[in-house]
Amino acid sequence: MKSTAGNMKRTLMASEHRWIYIGSIVLLVVFAVIGIIQYTTLRETAKANDKADQLSKLLSDAGYPVPDHDLIVRTLGDDGASLCRDPGNALIKAQAKAALVNGASGPGTRPVIADSEAISAASLAVSVYCPDKLGDFEKAYGGLKYDDTVKK
Repeated sequence: MKSTAGNMKRTLMASEHRWIYIGSIVLLVVFAVIGIIQYTTLRETAKANDKADQLSKLLSDAGYPVPDHDLIVRTLGDDGASLCRDPGNALIKAQAKAALVNGASGPGTRPVIADSEAISAASLAVSVYCPDKLGDFEKAYGGLKYDDTVKK
């Protein structure tokens, strides 16, 4: 009888401690995941800020209006986002060409001759975020007709 009571007592103790062990492991895993995310975010944020500073300087030196620094960081991040995925991709080219319209929507949408500065500003962004794809970008958008269409 003593051995049964001893086993019963050990089983109760083990089951009570199991929740402590499980809780400790879960907390350890959660803290590890949070730490990895924080480290990655800090590293990417520093890189995104550096690239945004570089782009802001290039735009300013070229005489273009410079968007807000935080807007550049949020939009292009540290890798150029959709601007650098594949500039020659048919869908990306179609979206870019759809942006070069008269501003109407629906059946009133008409293509226009875009201002040459629009593409040269985008070219500066490509040169900062993905210089290896600058040739693809120029090949994809170089054949369009541009002119000085924006009044200054």
